[in-house]
Amino acid sequence: MILMQGKGVSKGVVKGPLYFFRRQDTTVVKTTVNDQSAEQARLQQAQERAVAQLEALAERCREEAGDESAVLFETHAMFVEDEDFVECIQSTMEEEGCNAEYAVQTAGEQFAAMFAAMDDAYMQARAADIRDVSRRILNNLMGVVEGGIDSDEPVIVAADDLAPSETIQLDKSKILGFVTQGGSGNSHTAILARTMGIPAVCGLGDALKEDYAGRLAYVDGETGSVVLEPDELTLATMREKYARQQEMNALYQTMKGQEDVTLDGKKVNVYCNIGSPEDVAAVLSNDGQGIGLFRSEFLYLAADDYPSEDTQFEAYKSVAAAMDGKRVIIRTLDIGADKQVAYFDMKKEENPALGVRAIRICLNRPEVFRAQLRALYRASAYGKIAIMFPMITSVWEVRECKRACQKVMAELEKEGIPFNKDTEIGVMIETPASVFVAEELAKEVDFFSVGTNDLTQYTLACDRQANDLGKFFDPHHPAVLRALKMAADAAHKAGIWIGICGELGADVSMLPTFLAIGIDELSVSPSAVLPLRAALRKSIAKTCTLEMLEC
Repeated sequence: MILMQGKGVSKGVVKGPLYFFRRQDTTVVKTTVNDQSAEQARLQQAQERAVAQLEALAERCREEAGDESAVLFETHAMFVEDEDFVECIQSTMEEEGCNAEYAVQTAGEQFAAMFAAMDDAYMQARAADIRDVSRRILNNLMGVVEGGIDSDEPVIVAADDLAPSETIQLDKSKILGFVTQGGSGNSHTAILARTMGIPAVCGLGDALKEDYAGRLAYVDGETGSVVLEPDELTLATMREKYARQQEMNALYQTMKGQEDVTLDGKKVNVYCNIGSPEDVAAVLSNDGQGIGLFRSEFLYLAADDYPSEDTQFEAYKSVAAAMDGKRVIIRTLDIGADKQVAYFDMKKEENPALGVRAIRICLNRPEVFRAQLRALYRASAYGKIAIMFPMITSVWEVRECKRACQKVMAELEKEGIPFNKDTEIGVMIETPASVFVAEELAKEVDFFSVGTNDLTQYTLACDRQANDLGKFFDPHHPAVLRALKMAADAAHKAGIWIGICGELGADVSMLPTFLAIGIDELSVSPSAVLPLRAALRKSIAKTCTLEMLEC
């Protein structure tokens, strides 16, 4: 038996083959090709595969979110076969005697630059589409695996760790669980696992060896153990846990359709955290009553260039429409710190968690902020969208954001584009500064949402990404809970509601404290909705106390 011990970051028991994630070099190098007819055949094959991939994506979108959401992929499929684009690629290959990869990249850059230089905003937005189409053809030419997992069967993904830009592109249908050498409970691998409701273990270190690739593994996301070739006792324990897990899941299914309310009538909205439109399916299947956090930065992490206003609009619109009138809170761009995007060309910072990130980027780059706000307000005509600003520390920042919103609304009204003038605006409470000025902030917005991961980090001066800090990163610390109480009191004094969208919100053991503090909404991973609802419906709010706030 081989036993590896790490930290469980997403509960559950699963077994499956280990698949080691491999990063592929997509750097394009120009080479001389003598047999151009064979190279042209390679190009045609890559284009045909791209069209097939895009048609499959369009069909999946049509099934999950309707015809309108499929239009983007159908448009991309047309770009692949565009006569001028194809002719540009082929002529470059013939004239320069070069490889298809170089010709595709060159043509893509030329066409993207051409669209970007046009006066019409719609045509400018097509530059990003051309780049995306070029990247897809290049990936096919270079053998890059679509979805990052080259396997016909579902697997347990193993890696040193996964960056946000890598997790967002994985084919979720092929993932049984995650195991990583590094990472922490707040890593994006862990967040993705909790969203998907699958087991995950991080911090396995050198014990997780690539030599184990393909071997059957048993993963326990609660205890943090990963076992290969288990002995009879361990196997029996795993099977018993799995059976108990299935029984609990069946019990939680009875919570569907039930109200999120305590025994004594205290209503608490149980919403979901998502990172992409594809996650809405998990929200609906787990009976989430809204979306309390849509991490919009994943649209940027999954792209090779700034996503256009139209691209963002389609994403936000599809989520709003799918939620059918339920509240969808979309957090504006939260790039920076542990979420880096190459095309943002950010300067290297000694301490990025305290640097230019989130709302600071938006206020420093108004053209990027404007494109996102326009997309958000346009999408507000198709559902109950709310806009939330992250990393707020001062009242002036909120007022600047509101001015940007007013400007965008004036533009849309002038252009005759429909939007909801009463779109709710909220801020994230995730710094001590925002807690200390919460009374002033509450007068400016419609709601608060507490990001407990960052609030813990900044309150305790403890890096949320450092796995070796262990017990020092304690979201149950009285200082963190007192900050939460201060923010809740300020919100209710101003007549606005307050929620939690950090990972702490799913901690059932904390529910009595949240009820005592007066939290109005809890936004959690979709898989945590039904267990949380079950606990809520057994609780009595008036008996809950604030004893955890004491040292």
